[in-house]
Amino acid sequence: MQFIDRAEIEVLAGKGGDGIVAFRREKYVPAGGPAGGNGGKGGSVFLVAMENLQTLLDFQYARSFKAKNGERGGPNNCTGGAGEDLYLEVPCGTVVYDKETGEIIGDLVLSGQVLCVAEGGKGGLGNKYFLSNRNRAPEYALPGLPGEHKLLRLELKLLAEVGIIGLPNAGKSTLISALSAAKPKIADYPFTTLVPNLGVVRKPTGDGTVFADIPGLIEGAHEGAGLGHEFLRHIERTRLLLHLVDVSSEQPLSDYQIIQQELIAYDRGLAERPQILALNKVDAVDEATVEAIVQQLEDKTGMQVLTISAITRQGLDALMQQVWSMLDELNAVR
Repeated sequence: MQFIDRAEIEVLAGKGGDGIVAFRREKYVPAGGPAGGNGGKGGSVFLVAMENLQTLLDFQYARSFKAKNGERGGPNNCTGGAGEDLYLEVPCGTVVYDKETGEIIGDLVLSGQVLCVAEGGKGGLGNKYFLSNRNRAPEYALPGLPGEHKLLRLELKLLAEVGIIGLPNAGKSTLISALSAAKPKIADYPFTTLVPNLGVVRKPTGDGTVFADIPGLIEGAHEGAGLGHEFLRHIERTRLLLHLVDVSSEQPLSDYQIIQQELIAYDRGLAERPQILALNKVDAVDEATVEAIVQQLEDKTGMQVLTISAITRQGLDALMQQVWSMLDELNAVR
């Protein structure tokens, strides 16, 4: 399935039904009088967050959506029927912007959460509404009001607690496939991962935590270079970042610093997000080299550096213990 995480759509709520002019003519109602009913309210447009959706693909081709108009009022003081509301399903994590003003209209995080994005127009008043002591037989009614019309920008930000970041070929996809049931594409060339991958990793307690494998960043990603700039927004919601560095790289420290600079340049607090630093692919180099690189990274970053091999599962138990421990600390603070 194609992964689409941005879409622009047009929504138009239904017009309210017109009020009508009518009078009672029955022979057993001697006074008669106005009896024109009000028009029905126009249908509204709602967005509904659905847990089973992972992409905004449905809005890639159909971009204009309109709710039903309200019905015209009827005689004998009958109010017209309301227009049917329109419900559009979106993935959990969808942020809704007003395209013209840039204002955030809503953030659909929880499954089943509903957001009204265009309110239906009110029905017009029938002539019965204008009956008064001075005007016993009003001969006018009001038309229904138009529904709201909006241009919306939808952006999907994945809902994951842990984001796995690093340069291309750092082993992010291999790690998420080793920790979860996710089956991302894996190869030995950069930019294998073209879309974010989600995987549910089971805690020792039995419940699951969602990990997101973010496509590789490169230097200048925040300005549009490479692929990563398209997906940096997907780690905005994460509470913990797992930074993978390829120990077999020519300059592991430089690789680490490139990613950190991109997080700082992108802003939105990503650089201050709690991180775990792990050296991956330790099975590919000798132990002395690993120890030297660990010492270099710890001296420069002041962080504990874990050593793992996602492909052989070496060090993954210790890594996950660190992940669960830091998430527990963050939960306690929250």
